[in-house]
Amino acid sequence: MSDDFELDTDDLKRRMDGAMANLRTEFASLRTGRASGSMLEPVMVDAYGSMTPINQVGTVNVPEPRMVTINVWDKGLVGKVEKAIRESGLGINPQLNGTIIMLPIPELNEERRRELTKVAGQYAEHGRVAIRNVRRDGMDQIKKAKADGMSEDDQKFWEAEVQELTDKMIKAVDEALETKQAEIMQV
Repeated sequence: MSDDFELDTDDLKRRMDGAMANLRTEFASLRTGRASGSMLEPVMVDAYGSMTPINQVGTVNVPEPRMVTINVWDKGLVGKVEKAIRESGLGINPQLNGTIIMLPIPELNEERRRELTKVAGQYAEHGRVAIRNVRRDGMDQIKKAKADGMSEDDQKFWEAEVQELTDKMIKAVDEALETKQAEIMQV
């Protein structure tokens, strides 16, 4: 009946790649002791009546390894940007210089580094769960096709394909986590 069943592995791979991209974005927001413009990506500013990313209210620069600067375009928003950074939980104390906000990046102590590796582990686990959810969707499609008359050999073939893709993506998550944790723990 259903000899022409073709699982859309490209769609599953695209969805798993999306989970990996999300994980990389979350990892980029974790401080590692070095200044990075991406560490401000999760910080939102209440500007013009809506929550806006910092990079849409000013220019974010990294002039030196332990300093991030934000040149706020609208003088009226300087205070709101400063407040958003203070309340973001990044542990950075902004310093004002006109419309430029300077963010000196302090050294991370051992305790904070351990906390950040735990946070990275949580981000990685969310990534693994997202990938497993995509795997489950693929397996459900295969089960449905089996009920519609797919042969057992075809079922085993497609299940192996989905499992192989899942294993590859989980391995990529684990490697990214190891790299990030080593980066965080590096003094």
